[in-house]
Amino acid sequence: MQPDTDPPIAEFRATTKMFGEVGAARDLNLSIRKGEFLSFLGPSGCGKTTALRMLAGFEAPTSGDVLIDGERVNDLPAHRRPVNMVFQHYALFPHLDVTDNISYGLRQRRPRPAAAEVAQAVEQALETVRLPGYGRRRIWEMSGGQQQRVALARAIINQPKILLLDEPMAALDRKLRRDMQIELQSLQRSLGITFILVTHDQEEALSMSDRICIMRAGRIVQIGSPRELYDRPNSRYVADFVGKSNFFAGTVSRVEATGTALAVAGGLRIIGTAAPGLAPGQTASASLRPEQISLAHGTTTADGTTCVPVRVVNRIFLGEHTEYLVQHDDLGAFLVLVPRQAEASEGSFEPGEPAFAIWRDGTALILPEDA
Repeated sequence: MQPDTDPPIAEFRATTKMFGEVGAARDLNLSIRKGEFLSFLGPSGCGKTTALRMLAGFEAPTSGDVLIDGERVNDLPAHRRPVNMVFQHYALFPHLDVTDNISYGLRQRRPRPAAAEVAQAVEQALETVRLPGYGRRRIWEMSGGQQQRVALARAIINQPKILLLDEPMAALDRKLRRDMQIELQSLQRSLGITFILVTHDQEEALSMSDRICIMRAGRIVQIGSPRELYDRPNSRYVADFVGKSNFFAGTVSRVEATGTALAVAGGLRIIGTAAPGLAPGQTASASLRPEQISLAHGTTTADGTTCVPVRVVNRIFLGEHTEYLVQHDDLGAFLVLVPRQAEASEGSFEPGEPAFAIWRDGTALILPEDA
């Protein structure tokens, strides 16, 4: 990824797209860096695919501007933009073999490149996506992961400045999806091309992206690195969408430099770090990640910790961790993620068994209620 001082490869400037009375994307303002892996993340209908299609040239903005490499491209047709797109279902031609699929875009150029030049470019693209020798295979003879690589090869053979990926791994099984995530990251780093991914899978976005744009109802609600969004979400919506989190509703009772206190059900107080702008008397929620909570058979009175009695409702073994669903009389049900090593020393917990949930004061985030 290029330094922030370099001019952006693409920009949205107050960009809005309306479909009749429906605002699919509203007032998007975003600078996309050269060579970065950026993801648009959000639920169905949030506007992420509309943003991608405006970059690709398949949709024109209703107002505002889209820029690529400093040039306003609102009215520039898709085939004249320095971008290529990999679709969710790959859009490969079933009647053509791998070579003809990959070379299709090159063969549409005028003047058409020489046959030897096209053949060399196809071989290089196949090497890049680790499919050497597959040129004469038929599309229907290939697995889903191989078809995805063919779609990627077809996209990169034209050497675009930006590669757009519209949920390209949605049809793959979990293991293959993980393998392809690693391959996409390696490919992006080796090519140095800006990758822009649209996905509703938060694990996919967290594992692959340099930055993530969280979208909701057509708007960008937060932009940041995966770590920033996970550790410092600006709202309950973002905290809920990025990773797993437990939420405890209450009223802010104190805001100080040493910590913010949230009064919750049962007279309990949760001490955490407040989002900017919170004041005493406001309703808010404490966000606690399951891995920030531990389980113990006995209570503790250690300074700087909160310890509450719970009952184990469910237990799911996840290999390196065990996920427990526990129930507190006032806080309700919440999740606890216990590492295998911690469980080995403390012992496991069975459904119906009493336990104590413990977390350090200050680990919770006190977030305003979503508008």
